[in-house]
Amino acid sequence: MADEVVLLDFWPSFFGMRARIALAEKGIYYQYRDEDLQDKSPLLLQMNPVNKKIPVLVHNGKPICESLIIVQYIDETWKGKSPLLPSNPLQQAQARFWADYVDKKIFPSLRDTWSTTGEQQEAARKEFIEALKVLEGELGEKPYFGGDSFGFLDVSLVPFYSWFYAVEKCGNFSTEAESPKIIAWAKRCMERESVAKSLPDSEKVYNYVLENKKKMGLE
Repeated sequence: MADEVVLLDFWPSFFGMRARIALAEKGIYYQYRDEDLQDKSPLLLQMNPVNKKIPVLVHNGKPICESLIIVQYIDETWKGKSPLLPSNPLQQAQARFWADYVDKKIFPSLRDTWSTTGEQQEAARKEFIEALKVLEGELGEKPYFGGDSFGFLDVSLVPFYSWFYAVEKCGNFSTEAESPKIIAWAKRCMERESVAKSLPDSEKVYNYVLENKKKMGLE
């Protein structure tokens, strides 16, 4: 019997993009369901009753929640193509460490750069740039974070690239000027079909950000 795979997601979500990229890397056919986060579907509430958040991967009726856990599950379930996590336990641990760093440093600073003003925005912008520079140090001269192969940390970080334009416009800075290696890496990732088809257009994301800023009274 063929696997039934459903992804409950929301198009601008970097966390959902991780799952989309991983599924695309593995060549897995799945049903995509875009959620209205203001009016969550009964299926989402049923499949993630604890956090009630996207993304949720539903595999043969069983839910898997939280984006990094979903990517690991996809990698372990469909092993035959495009391994994302290295086989070496130490390298696995390092990849997970840096993916956690992305969630703890890149996500909040990026969010606060577009969703705040004044000193708070300036502090967030500085933290965002500092975190990117730390990641540049980890990338070094490698084509991808894991070396020659596109992998787990690349999948974890590259979705944020689709938000860089919006954050730059809101924070009045250039990511490429601050972190040229990260931008070169992101463009390299965008040459992969799995990434290019999974990330939304940057202008569309920027318009979504502007709508939210108006709702928050920041425009």
